[in-house]
Amino acid sequence: MTNDDVLIIGSGIAALQLAVQLTDDVNVRILTKEKLRTANSYLAQGGIAAALGANDHPSKHIVDTLEAGRFHNNPDTVQQIIQAAPNLIQRIAQQGDIFDKDQAGELYLGMEGAHSEKRIVHGGGDATGKNVMEFLISQLKQKKNITVEENVFAYELLRNSDQKRCIGVKAKTSTGAIQRFYGKHVIIATGGCGQLYTYTSNAPTVSGDGIAMAYLAGADVVDMEFIQFHPTLLYINGETKGLISEAVRGEGATLVTEDGTQIMEGVHPLKDLGPRHVVSQRIYDFLKKGKQVYLDISNIKEFRKRFPSITSICEDNGIRISGGKIPVAPGSHFLMGGIKTDLIGRSSLDGLYAIGEAACTGLHGANRLASNSLLEGLFQGEKLSQWINEASKEPLVLAQDYFYPPHKEEKFNLPTIEKIKALMMERVGIVRNKVNLKKQQALLEQYQVEKILLDTCSTQDMTKIFMLITASLITESALIRTESRGGHFRSDYPKEDQHSWLRKSIIHNYKQGMEKSDEQIETALAT
Repeated sequence: MTNDDVLIIGSGIAALQLAVQLTDDVNVRILTKEKLRTANSYLAQGGIAAALGANDHPSKHIVDTLEAGRFHNNPDTVQQIIQAAPNLIQRIAQQGDIFDKDQAGELYLGMEGAHSEKRIVHGGGDATGKNVMEFLISQLKQKKNITVEENVFAYELLRNSDQKRCIGVKAKTSTGAIQRFYGKHVIIATGGCGQLYTYTSNAPTVSGDGIAMAYLAGADVVDMEFIQFHPTLLYINGETKGLISEAVRGEGATLVTEDGTQIMEGVHPLKDLGPRHVVSQRIYDFLKKGKQVYLDISNIKEFRKRFPSITSICEDNGIRISGGKIPVAPGSHFLMGGIKTDLIGRSSLDGLYAIGEAACTGLHGANRLASNSLLEGLFQGEKLSQWINEASKEPLVLAQDYFYPPHKEEKFNLPTIEKIKALMMERVGIVRNKVNLKKQQALLEQYQVEKILLDTCSTQDMTKIFMLITASLITESALIRTESRGGHFRSDYPKEDQHSWLRKSIIHNYKQGMEKSDEQIETALAT
């Protein structure tokens, strides 16, 4: 048993930003499913958005964020994070050689989809996430108050005797032993749920664990229907092999068919830099007809130098950059919903916080504006650290009834991970409709995974259970929202319904049964 001031589950940018900014008198423990660097943040090719240009202003960035989010955003959250972005990025840039600079020594600002100005800072060309993560890891190593536990699979949040406060988490170590970790502040920073889909840009570990754990513990989960599909993943022989950053289109690449036809002409005013759901749906339509779509990069000068990571991904998979075309397909990339939190990450369950992609602050609305995600993680990590640093340092008092006997692992009749992913891609993917959503809902209900005692499961079965729970939340929300908005597109309701749905969220709470009762969901929507 361990007892810490701050217990962080996850090791992405939000988690590490929080950890390194906590004062030395705060005892911190980081639990990560695999290795410290096995996180979506480390894979992030895109940059961080901030209104730093001479002709830019946070007000423009705010408008772009609201437009991309189809006005489902929380305006106050958008305003506070976007206005803080320039100073936040400048402070980080002053601390280390992290971001790319132009010939004048100023931060190089790139363009990405749905932005009205060049405002994207990058590190290492297309290795921004890696650069920032390595910077934070270097700071982490200098802090003696932080313990990192790798290969620890957190699976069940612990609550106090009246079930009203989160006090820790149960986890399985690499040996299969069950261990309990306690903390006064328990933070979920496990990322989203990209691995629920066959095609994804996400790290192999990102399968919705933290969101499912929070849901089972009674925390509110919101906006799960809004899944962003990135338009351009490297696509070879029916498989996606890695992300081709939106920055490539920002530098002038266009989406074309084999014969060179530009597929975004006349589809959206921003053409290839249109909102991601528009571009993804367009590519998806061509692929369904058996027509391969490519990124034409022939007009980008010094592509290898500008995009070294992407060049390596392509060449490792037999694609010659000199050929000028990269085959692409859309895949799951980012979850706009998640554990419902306030601006700094406090959830509806006392003692439990969520930051980064696992959280839903309302910044992204129905569709995330490119390069706002690392920004949100850095902002939340900093703000939550400030709040905890100022909080009472009184230790958490534990009682003896919080101990649990070990259990022998059992086998359960669960679908394969491949089947879960394939059916989510087919039925709850880029294009949805009532028939497919009902089929998926009926299938998921058969497994009744909420009734399984997790102590008796292998980590592989736990992963399946968390995937099925998270899949159910997405499916349920997608079925209830009878309109198309942002990352949620229904072919049977292809338009936005401003009268019925503008700014209305679908909230799930397992302990209150809101996911089972239409009446309670309507009550949640009304509030």
